[in-house]
Amino acid sequence: MRAGILSKLLTLTQKFDELRARNERALVLFLTAGDQPLSELPAILETLTEGGADVIEVGIPFSDPFGEGPTIQASSQRSLENGTSARAILDAIQSVSLPIPVVTMGYYNPILRMGLKDFAKRSAAAGIAGTIVSDLIPDESDDWGAACAEAGLETIFLVAPTSTDARIQSVAARSTGFVYAVSRTGVTGAENQVPAEIGDLIAKVRSLTDKPVCVGFGVSSPAHVKLVCQTADGAVVGSALVKLLHERWDDGKGRTEILNFVRGLKEATRG
Repeated sequence: MRAGILSKLLTLTQKFDELRARNERALVLFLTAGDQPLSELPAILETLTEGGADVIEVGIPFSDPFGEGPTIQASSQRSLENGTSARAILDAIQSVSLPIPVVTMGYYNPILRMGLKDFAKRSAAAGIAGTIVSDLIPDESDDWGAACAEAGLETIFLVAPTSTDARIQSVAARSTGFVYAVSRTGVTGAENQVPAEIGDLIAKVRSLTDKPVCVGFGVSSPAHVKLVCQTADGAVVGSALVKLLHERWDDGKGRTEILNFVRGLKEATRG
């Protein structure tokens, strides 16, 4: 079995079904590819998987990541300064086999530059399970959705506390993996607490679709994960992990610290 195929065998839908059967919620982790040398990306992905990640979002750097806070913006800039490209990221992912779904997350411009069908086919060949395009709204996603469907990729769209019922229904209709619920308006970033009103958004989404709902933006600790997982199907941790990788990975010397951080987050999804 060639590298990259193993993760493709397990779809996001299958992963959420598996977790539900174990009375667990999903730990979804985000990192920016290329913030560390791309040659180390396979080792980082394996470390996150060993720690308990259920889904990994691999961020593709972009020069204008307007939806991101300072931590992920800085990581994206460092990655671009390292010469990281979308093709190189997909090649790095293809070199590792993981027992969990991996999705790419980024902005539409790099996909357009490569070509929708080409990007989708390369992603599928790399073993990618799905994609999140932060600045693509459902109403304008027909071409991208068709390219993903042809390649066998699942799609994830975002809803926010300001989303109308009509927008949530549109997102749910176009999302084949899960619905990504943004916990607050604004940009990404680790916070001291998750907004209390996130429960209202999750309840609204659940009233309009039976697809899994994962919550991101501001989720950075086991306490946050536990709170989110009381009502959602999963929690997304991004900025806190990106910061930790930047400060502690150090060519793998900080692997144990990363493992312990992820294990603490995963434990909060159980029960």
